[in-house]
Amino acid sequence: MSKKKELQAEGFTIKSFMSNAVVAGPPNTGIFHEQPAKSRVFRNCYNEGHLPVQVDYNKTRIGIAWKVDIEQLDYSHYLPLFFEGLCETDPLLELFACQGIHEMLKCGGSKILPVIPQLIQPICNALNTRNDQVMCNTMRALQQLVQSADKVGEALVPYFRRILTVFNIFKNKRKNLGGNIGYGQQSIASMIQETLMMFERYGGRDAFANIKYLVPTYQSCIKH
Repeated sequence: MSKKKELQAEGFTIKSFMSNAVVAGPPNTGIFHEQPAKSRVFRNCYNEGHLPVQVDYNKTRIGIAWKVDIEQLDYSHYLPLFFEGLCETDPLLELFACQGIHEMLKCGGSKILPVIPQLIQPICNALNTRNDQVMCNTMRALQQLVQSADKVGEALVPYFRRILTVFNIFKNKRKNLGGNIGYGQQSIASMIQETLMMFERYGGRDAFANIKYLVPTYQSCIKH
């Protein structure tokens, strides 16, 4: 007796119950796949010579040097611009963005809080690249951001719905990031946990409930 020809069928259809049916598995959702950056504002500003920073070479490391006094910068313009740079993977642009954010947050004080709404879209753009290095750079920036000035952590809480969706997707990704400079034995999952803990500590009384709603497996780090 000749062998029946295999019949390709989708799951839960009439064809799938036939004896010669071969049921195809579900399609790959691609939820963890890297996505192209949606913003090139920071790159364009660099190409046009509009960034207020330049490379600073010294004997121990490459850093950045400000072309103007950092305390004189218009934070409503430049802080969102540098957050736009978080989605960049070019080593020089990554250096400018990450180091620039670090130094602006360190010196910004009361200038930071009014700019929070302008930072949300760049943060979301960076997280949505699904690129490990970009996501970790962004989480480091978020950790410093919530500690940078009074009420900043609380000001981020209304935006958790936009920020934490990606956190919930990647919260179990425990692949070691050792190949990425500066992250040692950490993983995306451990970075997410650290960042959520910072959000809870600095986000005020509504922070935990909002985190728990969006990342149901999160457990409070604060003893009550």
